[in-house]
Amino acid sequence: MSEFKNRVTKKCIESKVIQTHRVLPSDLNHHQTLFGGNLMSWIDNTASISAARHSRGITVTASVDSLDFLHPLPSNHSVCIESYVSGVGKSSMEVFCKIMGEDLMTGERYLAATSFSTFVSMKSETNPTVVVPIIEPTTKEEKLVCSGYEKRHEKRLLNREFNEQFANVISYSAVWEE
Repeated sequence: MSEFKNRVTKKCIESKVIQTHRVLPSDLNHHQTLFGGNLMSWIDNTASISAARHSRGITVTASVDSLDFLHPLPSNHSVCIESYVSGVGKSSMEVFCKIMGEDLMTGERYLAATSFSTFVSMKSETNPTVVVPIIEPTTKEEKLVCSGYEKRHEKRLLNREFNEQFANVISYSAVWEE
């Protein structure tokens, strides 16, 4: 693609972020496991840092494309969220998050969730032309994750088209006004 000519390339590790949290009683749902909304907030925070590191500009969350809960996170376990940029467009970036749990008493670790989000780098006075760097995976995991970017990107474009049409039909008047 001609749009990728002369673009800077960065390795996935340059955008890598690791955040760790302890699941506290105030973080729990009625099942006594981490409330999903808390995890979503932590994921968005972690992923936003990866996007900013990669673009070195102002970024905003465009979408949370997938969040797959694989294992509950009980009280007193730790939650380690590892994120990095896994694909890029011209001004958009896909960020992958791997969420690992750890039983702090036994040391047992497990994959608790995975997530993909899309961020957009915004124009600003200091950055009037936004073109994010190309991403280069180096580890086996990064290569696997990044290899699926094109398919996920195509799916996002189809979803966006559907959502735009859907939004045109959805009523936003208050039910009490009808």
